[in-house]
Amino acid sequence: MSKIKFINAYPADKYYSYDERIALLRARKISQTEEKAKLGGADEDDYGVIVQDEFKFELEPNHENGSIYGYRAWSENYSRLLASHPLYCDPLDAFVGKGFLFMERLRPKQYKWNPDYPFDDLKKIFDKYNIISGIDNCHHFTPDLEIGFALGWGGILKLLKTERTKHDESHFEFYDAEITVVEAIIEFLYRISDELLELSKIEKNPMLSENLFEMSRVNRNVAEGKPETFREAVQWLCWFSMLSRTYNRGSAGGQLDEMLRPYYERDTEKGILKDDEAVFYLACLFLQDSRYFQLGGPDINGKDMTSRLSYLALEAADKINIACNLTIRVHDKMNEDFFIKSIEYLFKNKQGWPRYSSDNALVEGFMRCGYSKELARRRVAAGCHWMCIPGMEYTMNDTVKVNLLRTFEIAYEEMMLEDEPSTSKLWELYRKHLKIAVDATGNGIIHHLRYQTKSQPELILNLFQHGLIEKGINITDGGANYYNMCVDGSGIAMVADSFAALEQRIEQEHKITYAELDKHIKANYEDEDGEYIRQLMLHSARYGGGNTLGDSWAVRIKDLYTELVRDLCNQHKGINFIPGFFSWSNTILLGKSVGATPNGRKSGEPINHGANPCSNFRADGAVTSMCNSIASIQPSYGNTAPVQLEVDPGIAGDKEGILKMAAMVKTILSTGNTLLNINIIDTDKILEAHKDPMKYPDLVVRVTGFTAYFAMLSPNFRQLVVNRITSVNPKSIKDK
Repeated sequence: MSKIKFINAYPADKYYSYDERIALLRARKISQTEEKAKLGGADEDDYGVIVQDEFKFELEPNHENGSIYGYRAWSENYSRLLASHPLYCDPLDAFVGKGFLFMERLRPKQYKWNPDYPFDDLKKIFDKYNIISGIDNCHHFTPDLEIGFALGWGGILKLLKTERTKHDESHFEFYDAEITVVEAIIEFLYRISDELLELSKIEKNPMLSENLFEMSRVNRNVAEGKPETFREAVQWLCWFSMLSRTYNRGSAGGQLDEMLRPYYERDTEKGILKDDEAVFYLACLFLQDSRYFQLGGPDINGKDMTSRLSYLALEAADKINIACNLTIRVHDKMNEDFFIKSIEYLFKNKQGWPRYSSDNALVEGFMRCGYSKELARRRVAAGCHWMCIPGMEYTMNDTVKVNLLRTFEIAYEEMMLEDEPSTSKLWELYRKHLKIAVDATGNGIIHHLRYQTKSQPELILNLFQHGLIEKGINITDGGANYYNMCVDGSGIAMVADSFAALEQRIEQEHKITYAELDKHIKANYEDEDGEYIRQLMLHSARYGGGNTLGDSWAVRIKDLYTELVRDLCNQHKGINFIPGFFSWSNTILLGKSVGATPNGRKSGEPINHGANPCSNFRADGAVTSMCNSIASIQPSYGNTAPVQLEVDPGIAGDKEGILKMAAMVKTILSTGNTLLNINIIDTDKILEAHKDPMKYPDLVVRVTGFTAYFAMLSPNFRQLVVNRITSVNPKSIKDK
């Protein structure tokens, strides 16, 4: 038996109700979060990873630089990892499936990409413009987990072996690696089942012993067979999550209620599953990992998919009440009762879930790429800001970031070498440099597609793509049905505000000259009169204010960026490039490379968050103007420029308030906005938690597209969240 992290601290004579089990499991989750926070935390999803000091794993490299590359090295190392991976088990839980590490992060950081396939010329451009190219960034596309439900691991293995016989030796490397991985998974699951059986024999509490025995039975059934019951299906999801996370942090979940609905309906009809049990299973699923799931929304014909299970999923998330990434898809035929219920939970728990996507805006946008409405409706909310058709698209969603502000800085410095600087000259230079940056980014994506298999093949997610096993190639080698590459621009508000400040203060009002301003910028606004000038530029007509000069510049930038990204489709036939505006948690990183800027920002300060205006964009924090501004810069090709909204819990303290908030959500999404993230945060509480994160270890905030425990964030990132929340008066929704 391998090392086991077994929670064995429960009295032998105690019977636990489902609610008691959920409460105890939640308390343990919070204590584990505190443990992770004390070790340094992370500015990313929680992932449900468990701190495990006893388990150590080292890669066996296949390259002199100490890293691993290609099919064989990844499959063999992953198989070794599973063979030694301990079982984490809490007998109160319904499931096992906790992981301890991400294998991809065990590689030497400087040697992620296979050096045999260099991109030195592109790297010079990436470094100059501070571009996150996406090269060697893994997953960020959505598997179709119903393939796993239909086949089980045994069925997948059989399919791999059958298809291998139909191909020549040029495909054997793919099949041999995939077969090695799946065989290791099946062996691992059988071992886990055996270990659970042994634990059931030594557990003193009869109820928990029975639960452990049932866990063993369920895991033995899903080791090779396809899941047959609701509990088996959820256990299968838990294992998929752990297995894909352990490989390379992948990936999203999909349409949870529809995936599980057949099992729920079949089991309830047989009388072997009751709603309280289903809620408990779903709560345990949410406890296991903070994966992204969508609830409700339309099917391919526009019919609402809300079911009884959709409600139970919300109830389960409410009961466990931890970092959770649920998205409600808002559409014309939406179940109104379900929608209102979701708003109630949003305000009741104040944990940043759920969030809301706009079916109309996303479907219409994706159709502009040449896809049918039926196909567009198959895209689900699958990550921080992105959509994907499960099992059919390769997207690189949220892995590519073009630093719009660094590009602006380069154009500005070049303009200041001219005799008569102006915003018109600056715009032409910005267009020139942005094209260089975007074209290089497109070439980087092509380089990634061409050689990613030689670096890090997608050995887990390959198995859940339609037709890919039959083709016998890695997904980046042409195995996907569609290639819709996400190219995000970051820092649009900073650039728009800088253009607006220059035009307003220098060209319209003549309050300062370009030469005078440039002197202050080079001094980081720390010279004589520097702070006065900084405040002057900072308080110009900014993006987010509502029909301001900054708003008009933002639209121009959006149009230019969209044009340049869409032109990549002409340069690289067969690949669809889709623009978006998002920064993820790169706001600090992308800001560090940029000096002081004309909008009053000082050197090294973070860029703006996603598509949102810069902090303090308006004194009254008007919601409508901000949301209308963000709506005006939607690229409208199926990807998102999310609205991040911070509101006070007091605005929806009763049924009338809930209904008003629901109306506001609909209004925001009806104006062209694509995705709405909402934080319901008490300002005093967030300030107290910032001073002492351990005072509220269970406080969850929607950091960006993901929710996270506030205590887990780094001090700098906590400060960004605080600035965002306290920079507006969230109680001021009077202009709605």
